[in-house]
Amino acid sequence: MEWRAVALGVAFAAMWSSAFTSARIVVAHAPPFLALSVRFLVSGLLALGIGWALGQRIRLTRSEWAAVVVFGICQNALYLGLNFEAMRSIDASVAAIVASLLPLIVAALGRIVLGERLTPVALAGLVAGFAGVLVIMVERLGHGADVRGLVLCATGALALAVATITLRSASGGGHLWMVVGLQMLVGAVVLFPVALAFETWRVVWSWWLFWAFLYMVLFPGVIATMIWFVLVRRIGATRAATFHFLNPFFGVATAAVILAEPVTLRDVIGVAIIMAGILAVQLARSPTARIAPRPLTE
Repeated sequence: MEWRAVALGVAFAAMWSSAFTSARIVVAHAPPFLALSVRFLVSGLLALGIGWALGQRIRLTRSEWAAVVVFGICQNALYLGLNFEAMRSIDASVAAIVASLLPLIVAALGRIVLGERLTPVALAGLVAGFAGVLVIMVERLGHGADVRGLVLCATGALALAVATITLRSASGGGHLWMVVGLQMLVGAVVLFPVALAFETWRVVWSWWLFWAFLYMVLFPGVIATMIWFVLVRRIGATRAATFHFLNPFFGVATAAVILAEPVTLRDVIGVAIIMAGILAVQLARSPTARIAPRPLTE
């Protein structure tokens, strides 16, 4: 793999993982569903504008419209919505660790539901990945980690994994930015009524909120998406997906540096086990089971 592809993959993993830290800051200052719906509105319009400037138009096939609606609901409304709500009561590092299980969940569901063959190394990677999470969560639960928040994160990851398997063959063709933008707008449309009905719109304005929200819109939302598609075109979706093994490390490290969240030796050991498990699954996936665990956008 050329060094440019490696640099792009590391940058993508770092941006994707840092989203949990910026989200933790945002939900400390604003209602989660309101903040997320506004984020999707801004990011979606920005993506559509980029696509229009590149000559793309909204001419989608039936499968692409299905991808827009299903991913908009499962990824944005459920996966990110549940994660934002969860981060009102759990650490950003914990949310990042649970979310990083997505490639393992996709591989496991592919084996259980679709009967896709996994090599012994891939199966060992699945076991190792989930064992690494247990290593971390046993200690966190012992120190009072919120079970409700963990369940919300796990439910969101499961919803996104199901959508990824269901629509793994859907792509944006020659108008990826339009697919990405419309998907985000679907998330905004779904989440805004929830925010209107169930949240009290009290926002504590600060520079922390401004910069975290701006970062969340531009980097995990738009720039990371662009990097992902460039990476997939360079090396293919399966090889690009191997960079997911860096997500637990970057997620924990970013939260520790920015939010001063504690990191124990048990956390380090658990993260290392999860990273090894994800890498084993991605590298050992059989040729007949190529499912890219990365959704259309983050």
